[in-house]
Amino acid sequence: MEERSDKTPYEAIARRLEPSARLLSCKMLQGGVSAQTAYMEVDAGGRGLMKLVVRRHGEADLRREPDVARHEYELLKLLTAHGLPVAKPYLADDSGEIFSTPYIVVEYMEGSMELQPADPVDRALQLADELARVHSLPSQTVRQAKSFLQGAHSAAADKLASPPEKLDDSLSEGLIRETLVKAWPTMPQNEDAILHGDYWPGNVLWREDRLAAIIDWEDAACGDPLSDVGNARLELLWNYSEEAMAAFTKRYRSLMRGLNYDALPCWDLYAALRPASKLSTWGLEAGMEAAMREKHARFVREATAKLGEIGA
Repeated sequence: MEERSDKTPYEAIARRLEPSARLLSCKMLQGGVSAQTAYMEVDAGGRGLMKLVVRRHGEADLRREPDVARHEYELLKLLTAHGLPVAKPYLADDSGEIFSTPYIVVEYMEGSMELQPADPVDRALQLADELARVHSLPSQTVRQAKSFLQGAHSAAADKLASPPEKLDDSLSEGLIRETLVKAWPTMPQNEDAILHGDYWPGNVLWREDRLAAIIDWEDAACGDPLSDVGNARLELLWNYSEEAMAAFTKRYRSLMRGLNYDALPCWDLYAALRPASKLSTWGLEAGMEAAMREKHARFVREATAKLGEIGA
């Protein structure tokens, strides 16, 4: 973490939280892709020491959802009320008075990412357990979230209806789109749930071998739970192993028996669209990128084959 020399905005944020608060320290956090993130410690008087994260959303997030900070704040309030392992939200501000762009202030969650755990299957099972908890929130909570979150199905349909001028043939983008366009109109849909939108090992923190927090909810939406499942499956294949992906899927299905899984191959394929025209820009080591491309190709082949079996 890099110490900030200009603390004035963060001092102002501290006083927003508590008029008598004193900013003790402020450091930038590395690794943020879609947002600028800072860690701050505040002496909040009677409220004691507060460890906080301030996240300023980037241009891509704001283009997609101008109210992303406010909506993430409202969502985190709902999730914390149900005891889910997420950061408690303290403030969302889009006034432009402190920063020119919206920002959110949340509790700092202790823990670390594990992209190469000693026991990837155990980690995958815990990921399935917590995702099932998110997807099992009561319908009243989902209705509340729908008032400010986008719909995943309509967003996916829009993406399929708007292909780029140049398709990424190296990741079979044309085949994926063609297959999904045919399957989408009659694809079975499950009852809407709250979705994380980017559920993968990089958005989870661990502490003492237990899942401690699910972070980075700026892509949250409402829609078919299988949207999250498909994305997690590809990411687990990439980051953990095929065995971990299979264990995750089996555990999730055992916990969410009421869902119709016929559309899972479609959501697998939709997840496989996400890296199209982007994978080569991620700055990966050549061997890692080649391995990810091979796994992606296998993932697409298997999903396409399963879709054919269902339609047969």
